[in-house]
Formats: sequence, structure tokens, C-alpha cells
Amino acid sequence: MPTVYVLNGPNLNLLGQREPEIYGRDTLADVEARCRAIAEREGFELVFRQTNNEHEMVDWIQEARQSGGVVINPAGFSYNSVPVLDALKMCEGPVVEVHISNIHKRAETEARWRAESIMSPAATGVIAGLGVAGYELAVDYVARRLKA
Repeated sequence: MPTVYVLNGPNLNLLGQREPEIYGRDTLADVEARCRAIAEREGFELVFRQTNNEHEMVDWIQEARQSGGVVINPAGFSYNSVPVLDALKMCEGPVVEVHISNIHKRAETEARWRAESIMSPAATGVIAGLGVAGYELAVDYVARRLKA
């Protein structure tokens, strides 16, 4: 049975508490439950993880590189983590980068660097600004690719 990894970067453990006006009130556990429902419906395994540590994220991506696919919200790693980028480049299945907020719009009112994820060149696709629904869309996309 194929496995899809949903990997979450720094501070997403505080989803629902941290800046709810930007990230919403759903928790990471809520997101995981929705992703698991899709995995169950579509018949694949789901590994769902969060870390604040770059080395741990790299290890998980290396573990996932020959799986069915990777959905990643790199969060703060998006802007400066070359090791995470290099690990993503080794993935054989689809990689979908997810951002809860629209990082491009946020760059209009915050620091410009927020709009420039260095992870995007390693991704099959990017979903940004659709809230936590972006995770569901990403997992659904990977499921479709697995069935194709």
C-alpha cells in the first residue's frame, strides 16, 4: 500500500493558537484528521508529522523519498533551509508545497522575503492562501497521482 507523508515545519504545532487572524483556528490535529479521512477513503497509508528541527525534517524527507508522495508545509524552513530543499529534490513521487496563508500577498504588508520560498523549485505544485483546505487539496492530488 502506498504511503503519503504530510510533513509540517516550525511553529505549526501551535496552529490554531498562533496568529489565528492569519492561520485560522483549526489545529494541526484537525488537519491531520481531514488528511487521514482522505487517505482512508482513497486506500493509502498516511504519515503525518511536525517538527521544529531542520535535521529531523531532512531525515523524514529522506525516509519519504521513495513513497507515494510528500505534502509539505515547510513553514519557516521555506526561506533558508537548503538541506530541506536538497532532500526534497531527491523525492521520486510528487511533492506538493502547502502554505496556509497567501505568502505572496503577505509580502505586500510584511517582509518581502515571505513571498519567496526556496522550496518551490523542488515541488510538483504549490498551494498557498487557501487555509488548511490546502492540505486536503494536496493530499487529494497525490491520491489521484497514485491511482493514475
